[in-house]
Amino acid sequence: MTAPIIEIRDVTKSYDAGRPALAGLSLDVPAGAALAVLGRSGSGKSTLLNLIAGLDRPTEGTVSVAGLRVDRLTESGSARYRRERIGMVFQFFNLLDDLTVQDNVLLPAQLAGMPAAAARDRAAELLAQLGIERHARTHPGRLSGGERQRVAVARALMNRPPLLLADEPTGALDSASAADVRELLVELNAAGQTILLVTHDTGLAEACASRIIELSDGRIARDVTVAVAR
Repeated sequence: MTAPIIEIRDVTKSYDAGRPALAGLSLDVPAGAALAVLGRSGSGKSTLLNLIAGLDRPTEGTVSVAGLRVDRLTESGSARYRRERIGMVFQFFNLLDDLTVQDNVLLPAQLAGMPAAAARDRAAELLAQLGIERHARTHPGRLSGGERQRVAVARALMNRPPLLLADEPTGALDSASAADVRELLVELNAAGQTILLVTHDTGLAEACASRIIELSDGRIARDVTVAVAR
């Protein structure tokens, strides 16, 4: 049996003497899955995402992604892990407005030391795949919210990460742009991309995910498999 791409074992995360943000949570996510994590503010969603992204460490337990013990990484090792093994998409895009779309997408490849010609080819491939090639030399501030999120997805996929993390990817978008991003996530997953989506939006989760977990007080309160129309 193929090992899960995400393996979380008995993870607890405490920040102070109060209730832990995560309390003995275990989770397996297979390659090719689209998992949505739901829950109210304070349920542990952001903490879970940060642990998987190597931005924080558990107080107890283990976190592995693509066979790598993320909870054991040094600061430099965590940065390298984020460059090479995961892509991240955020609610507010986190694009650099003084760079063109193409240069924003190229940035992860430059940080990873990818040869310039290969990086340009990969960026062109992604911009075409995501339908934004005509904006390659445009600055992000001139684009719609949906277009900016497509740029952010292209940047996240630049180094071919096995795992895409999406943190409220439609939270800052109007309804039309949100629908556009929903369709994009479905298309990416159908093509084989593993996605972990953190959201408050049950409609987004049901549209994009093949599995939904709901967190409450740092524990999994609900875990369901859903049928996604492809």
